[in-house]
Amino acid sequence: METAAQWLAGYDERLAKAAADAKAANESLRQMSGTATSPRGEITVQVGPSGAMEDIRLTPAARAMEAEQLAQLILTTSQEAQRSVGAQVVEIMTEYVGDGPALDFVKENMPPAAGVDAAARRPASDDDDDFFANPVVIV
Repeated sequence: METAAQWLAGYDERLAKAAADAKAANESLRQMSGTATSPRGEITVQVGPSGAMEDIRLTPAARAMEAEQLAQLILTTSQEAQRSVGAQVVEIMTEYVGDGPALDFVKENMPPAAGVDAAARRPASDDDDDFFANPVVIV
């Protein structure tokens, strides 16, 4: 039978490991970035760990494009960079939290994969009554 002192020592060890894992995950997440280049190479976009754009490079070919076409290409290229960094976040979090509700929560808040309809990721009903009848529980 485990004594209180042994249990407490084990608990302290688990807390120290959890703190070390959280610090390592935080450092890994802070250093990541995602980069994407448009199919013909006119645009390259780099985003940080949050998905915020940090750099954009336009070639002379991009300057020859119509404004609306260029805007759409910038948007789709930045979304691809965000998906790239999102995949890295999921990979790192899988390592630290394992498969389960915490990882599911991370995945639900990542940009959808290319070709996946974002509406398919949302709950079937955005009805307020349904939300209060079946609230989302985060553990």
